Amino acid sequence: MKKSSKRIGEILIGRGRITEAQVLDALKDQKLSGKFLGNILVEKGLLSEAEVTGALGEQFDLPLVNISAENVDMELIRKFSSALVIDHKCVPLKEDETSVTVAISNPLDAVALAKLEEEANPRILNLVLASEQDIERVVGEYRKYISDSIQRLLKRKPPEASA
Repeated sequence: MKKSSKRIGEILIGRGRITEAQVLDALKDQKLSGKFLGNILVEKGLLSEAEVTGALGEQFDLPLVNISAENVDMELIRKFSSALVIDHKCVPLKEDETSVTVAISNPLDAVALAKLEEEANPRILNLVLASEQDIERVVGEYRKYISDSIQRLLKRKPPEASA
């Protein structure tokens, strides 16, 4: 993943989505809150999450994907640690013998990226960018899938003990 020399604010200004004054105002808020600039711009109602995700895709040269629980293989997700999926919001989408493709919403999460590299090894890691909202929805479905799996296991009758 290569990072553009342009910052997200510059990309959004260049796209005509916001003004320099709006970026400077959001940067002041960022210093106080520590939040990501894109999140602040969305919270202020200046941009949609999709616009911010698109700019991040350009900044980090990552393809954008729309994901939903319907097109996600929960068994593939189970091959990765729950910390990656739930805490770091990483959603494995597909794999083959040589590579694994994972959707992320925060390309600046160095801990997640290092863990992904480790868990994908020896396969090549292909990153794609998805909106935080899409990933949250899939993570919610993953939690439900795991809960349902545990419930099914608990309902199984234990094998009869032989006398």
